Amino acid sequence: MSRAVRGIHVIRGVLLAAAFLVLAGCGFQLRGSYSLPYESIYLATADSSVVGAGLKRMIRASGGTRIADAAKDAQVTFVPTGEYRDTITLSYSSSGRVREKRLRYRYAYRITDDKGRDLVPQNYVELNRDVTYADSATLAKTQEEDLLWRDMENDLVQQLMRRLVTAKPKPPAEVDEAQ
Repeated sequence: MSRAVRGIHVIRGVLLAAAFLVLAGCGFQLRGSYSLPYESIYLATADSSVVGAGLKRMIRASGGTRIADAAKDAQVTFVPTGEYRDTITLSYSSSGRVREKRLRYRYAYRITDDKGRDLVPQNYVELNRDVTYADSATLAKTQEEDLLWRDMENDLVQQLMRRLVTAKPKPPAEVDEAQ
């Protein structure tokens, strides 16, 4: 192997190592499983709720938290307080037909402890996706919208899990002092 080729390999190796160090230094890490700070949780979602099913699946996958059958049996309760889906027209073509739309998904919730006190007061997650629209491809665009709505539901479940992880239950000593 010539000296120039070896030099290129060395430079490539140094650049690759530098890239890994930069990624490690900035706090980047792959998304792993979530570790909820609760022993048990009750999800007050409807049985037919896609978001509720996604949360149950992710909580079971995390392994450390039990999903209770009733709120009285759980350390915390996740309470959805509203779900709103909306389509907003962003622009029209010169002939007055819709050219771009925004899909908006807003999900409100709160998290309470076993005494009914708010650990996380009324809060919400809002997701938006922009989509182009064409009358000539109505079926394809409808399927694209359906796909985007499902993607938004999956994104919502991920965001809710991250928020559940950060909502820590108060130790009994802090609760007694607050009263």
